[in-house]
Amino acid sequence: MNQYFERRYVIGGIFIILILVLLSRLFYIQIIDDRYALSASKNVIRQFIQYPARGPILDRNGKTLVTNELVYDVKVIPKEVKSFDTLEFCKLLGIDKAEFDKRLAKARKYSPNLESPFEKQLSPQLYASLQERLSEFPGFRVGPHPTRTYPDSVAAHFLGYIGEVNDNMIAKSGGYYRLGDYIGISGVEKAYENVLRGTRGVKNMLVDSKGVQKGSYANGAFDTLAVPGEKLTSSLDVRLQKLGEKLMQNKVGSIVAIEPSSGEILAFVSTPSYDPNLLVGRDRSANIKKLANDPYQPFLVRPIQASYPPGSSFKPLSALIAMQEGIITPQTGYNCPGYYIAGNRRINCFHNERHGYVTLSSAVAESCNGYFDMVFEKLINRLGPKKTDSAFSSWRDKVAKFGLGGKLDLDLPSEGTGLLPQASLYDKMYHKGGWRSSTVISLGIGQGELLATPLQLANIEATIANRGFYYKPHLIKSIGDRQVIKTEYTVKNYVGVSAQYFEPVIDGMQAVVDHGTAASSKIPGIIMCGKTGTAQNSHGEDHSVFVAFAPRENPKIAIAVVVENGGQGASWAAPIASFMVEKYLRDSITARPSGISPQRYMDANLMPDISYYISQQKKQFRRDSIRQARMDSIKKARTIKSASNKNKKPAATNFLLAVIPNKDE
Repeated sequence: MNQYFERRYVIGGIFIILILVLLSRLFYIQIIDDRYALSASKNVIRQFIQYPARGPILDRNGKTLVTNELVYDVKVIPKEVKSFDTLEFCKLLGIDKAEFDKRLAKARKYSPNLESPFEKQLSPQLYASLQERLSEFPGFRVGPHPTRTYPDSVAAHFLGYIGEVNDNMIAKSGGYYRLGDYIGISGVEKAYENVLRGTRGVKNMLVDSKGVQKGSYANGAFDTLAVPGEKLTSSLDVRLQKLGEKLMQNKVGSIVAIEPSSGEILAFVSTPSYDPNLLVGRDRSANIKKLANDPYQPFLVRPIQASYPPGSSFKPLSALIAMQEGIITPQTGYNCPGYYIAGNRRINCFHNERHGYVTLSSAVAESCNGYFDMVFEKLINRLGPKKTDSAFSSWRDKVAKFGLGGKLDLDLPSEGTGLLPQASLYDKMYHKGGWRSSTVISLGIGQGELLATPLQLANIEATIANRGFYYKPHLIKSIGDRQVIKTEYTVKNYVGVSAQYFEPVIDGMQAVVDHGTAASSKIPGIIMCGKTGTAQNSHGEDHSVFVAFAPRENPKIAIAVVVENGGQGASWAAPIASFMVEKYLRDSITARPSGISPQRYMDANLMPDISYYISQQKKQFRRDSIRQARMDSIKKARTIKSASNKNKKPAATNFLLAVIPNKDE
């Protein structure tokens, strides 16, 4: 009997313990852990993303370059879609049934329970007509979404554009972005994405079983407000930008203007260009495709991605370096017979002009090839013929301090470096010890393998204007209401040449405009110092190049203009630069004694034959195909070689050596 009672107490104790455990668990679930409450609430609460307005971008004087306007996106939750008149729905959106099915299938694949974009950027008019009938289309809703608008339709390459995120962008963002979000794709929009995008908000709404909103959840206690993106004040002067784009219309090339005292970029012109408003709205995809297929490459950001031989605009650099090294003085003379003999090479002056006896300033003014070839040879031969590569590397390092051969760290993505060749390049071309100063003499006058971006050319002029230093060029003056820019943009970058050596070079540059090759571009009442250049182009007419700064004392603007296939620098680039300089300094353009006027240059069409660009693209495609084929051969060779090594079959290895391309190719 006692044993019976003991079992009863044991069994009763077990039941009591189980009841206590269950009660404890219920208490924990309902009182302490809110996960289940939140899960259940999702059946009646729906979160709606509140998109912030992207920050506006202004010019240096407060003029709006890009701002926002509301458009409307149609979104769908596939699980809530019921039978309705899909043909009528398609008619409203302007799509067909096949497209409807395709988009709905994509949304289901993403998630049957989560909201997905279905149709983007409806106009206010289309939104109004759809909103009236939205109850007929269960599972669909329309919500506002700010998008970009460009009041003046200028500076497309500087501003860049936004686009919808892809899967890769979503993954890289750590979950910040969601399907249907927009992100900066190029230009400032991309470079300052984290500043411009703002912070999204969330609005919690009560909905019934049919998805109809019944009001705010908890009176908005758990809602978060969207925080607009920061305002960016750029360094661009929209008046100057507009003039530059008009002067360069129907031409291929670019203009970069810099304020020497700050490194702020005043104008950033790349042509051919496009209206940035084409890259918003429902026709965006079609417009992007059309622009991407344009042989003239309007998406190419030429000020930082195109490279050209700097030509005569480069000549002062070697002279500055030679003076600093004590190899020449401003009085060092040269008797020019119309050519220069370097080894067994004869380099003619332009049009075989005989300049006679010239010194540094007059050589700059008259653009004497012979003088600067002589200076370059002195630099490269100063250690003797057996140490050409060492002297060349020293010269190269000094030129690099002016910003050539590397990125200037502009606050835009995809900046190019140009090309400042290293001694190793010529070792590969001619074998080590097999080349001399005469081999690379064309570098002394800005030709040969030397390439520079228009930004680099403008930066060199800012350096000369400052007599030996530059601030890194940049496009943003401030973020929000704070004068915030990167610290690196406030640092003086010295190029290693004393200020005193710049004066004879500047004397020559002033003479170029006062009575030299750019005399027709002289601005009455303004001393502009410049250098014309004619960059050789093996595929057609030479490129017209002009670099300058003004005024001579206390310079306010440095500029580089490149007009592809424009011929001599004085023909097109110099007049365009002079109009830009005067516009910035005076906000007007006066009559020139030479009779040139802005309208002539605005009206001129210098677009190269389209067949040239198409042929160049075909050549590039063939080069890319050959390169890819070679890479595939290498991969295949290495795979077979690895297998052959494992199987100890040396015959296969011997075969592979024949298909590996030469390293120099």
